[in-house]
Amino acid sequence: MKQIVIISGKGGTGKTVITGAFAALARDKVMADCDVDAADLHLILDPEIKESHIFKSGVTAFMHRELCEGCGVCKTVCRFDAVKKDFTIDPVSCEGCGFCSFACPQNAIEMKTNISGELFISDTRFGPLVHAKLCIAEENSGKLVSLVRQKAKEIAEEKNCKWVILDGSPGTGCPVIASITGVDCAVIVIEPTLSGLHDAKRVLDVTEHFKVPVKIIINKYDLNFDMTEKIENWFKDKNITILGKIIFDKEVVKSIVEGKTIIEYSNNQVAETLRTIWRLLEQELKVAD
Repeated sequence: MKQIVIISGKGGTGKTVITGAFAALARDKVMADCDVDAADLHLILDPEIKESHIFKSGVTAFMHRELCEGCGVCKTVCRFDAVKKDFTIDPVSCEGCGFCSFACPQNAIEMKTNISGELFISDTRFGPLVHAKLCIAEENSGKLVSLVRQKAKEIAEEKNCKWVILDGSPGTGCPVIASITGVDCAVIVIEPTLSGLHDAKRVLDVTEHFKVPVKIIINKYDLNFDMTEKIENWFKDKNITILGKIIFDKEVVKSIVEGKTIIEYSNNQVAETLRTIWRLLEQELKVAD
């Protein structure tokens, strides 16, 4: 079983479109959406939810008003100004350090575990999909990403699948680290702009730190040929494989509106390029069809 993750230096580069195409092309696979802060792979895979699980992480202070005597100790010790004038706790401001609960002489403050999100296991027309939704203003998205990956791997092992295809988080933060750790290959999607190259270099620093093999796809390359050439030369100097270059095509947008992958929607140049890229990826990772 091979795990591949599609990542990018920022959102909007087309990684979910590419992940969806891989889902349509690969056989014996499980898909997972690791972008739990703004998941969107489900928009083109149309999942039917089979299981849902509450994700709990972190704690927040809760004031039992019937026990509180209004001494103000909690407000004095709280460095995050989470204790209001009436000695209730603002859950958004509370960082869950627990200092107020230790300091309260009446034991009126309880640290309650947060419900931070929800994890889903679904069926799609291409196979199982594991995805999740982080609640508004909640943290610990890296932990939820790790849980998504764990469930996807368990399903793949149970079904004896060849692939786990991960739609990774953008950027270089904790969710990205959770997305890439231990995978067999990270595919970085780049747009032909100076900032696109800069962001890709930052992502590459993270993958190199965790010793994750990397390959490159340049998306919408025909929008800036000079920058595309600069990107190609930079990665060739690094001996990093460029799997392919994808043109800009409005048919891709139309396919998303229809809730389909570009592979299903059209036999255009974008779809053909993605087929070629997938064949190269299979060869590079030595996975027989």
